[in-house]
Amino acid sequence: MRTTDTDRAPEGVLAAALRQQRTRRRRRRRGAAGVVLLAAALVAHQQVGGGQEADADTGSQGDPVPATFAPAAGPAADGLDPELAQRFRRAQKAAARDGVSLTLTSGWRSAAEQAELVDQTIERYGDEAEAHRWVLPPETSAHVQGLAVDVGGTEGALWLGEHGYELGLCRAYANEVWHFELLPDGAQQCPEMAPDSSGGWR
Repeated sequence: MRTTDTDRAPEGVLAAALRQQRTRRRRRRRGAAGVVLLAAALVAHQQVGGGQEADADTGSQGDPVPATFAPAAGPAADGLDPELAQRFRRAQKAAARDGVSLTLTSGWRSAAEQAELVDQTIERYGDEAEAHRWVLPPETSAHVQGLAVDVGGTEGALWLGEHGYELGLCRAYANEVWHFELLPDGAQQCPEMAPDSSGGWR
C-alpha cells in the first residue's frame, strides 16, 4: 500500500505523461542507423545501471527479454494463486519487452500482516474512514486470499493498467494505480473499478 503524490495525480495526467515518454522513445528510434545503434546502446547502458553488459534472452514467444529481467519471487509471490502468479510473470515479460520495469511490491499477506497494515494506515491518516479507502480488513482482503498483487514502479503500474486486460489482470480500485486482481473467468472486459476499497468494510 504505497501512496505518493504521483500515484494520486489524476490518471489522465499520468497516462499522458507515459504516452509522451513513449513518443520520445519512438522518435529516438527513427534516426539514422548509427544513431539508432548508439541510442540502443545508451538505453541498454542505462537499464543495466552502468557498465554491465546488456545481453538479451528469448521469451516464450520468441521475443527478446532483457537480461536484467527478474521474475517475481519471495514470500509475497509464494502465497499467490497459481493462475495469478502465472499471469503476473507473463505481464512482467511483456513489460520488459516494451522496456518497462514491472515489479511485485506486494502480493500474498498473512491475516496478521493485513491487520497490522490496517492499524498502520489508520495511524497514518488519523481517520478510520480515510484509512478504509486504502486498505481492507483481513476478512475481505484479496491479498490475504492470494488473489491480488500490488505492482511498481509508477511506469510499470501504468503500463499494466493499459495492457492488463490482454494479460488477464484488472485494476480493482480507481485510487490505486498499483493494485491488480485476476480477470474473472469468462469476462469479456475488466469489471468497472471501485472508487476505493471502502466498500469492502460494509
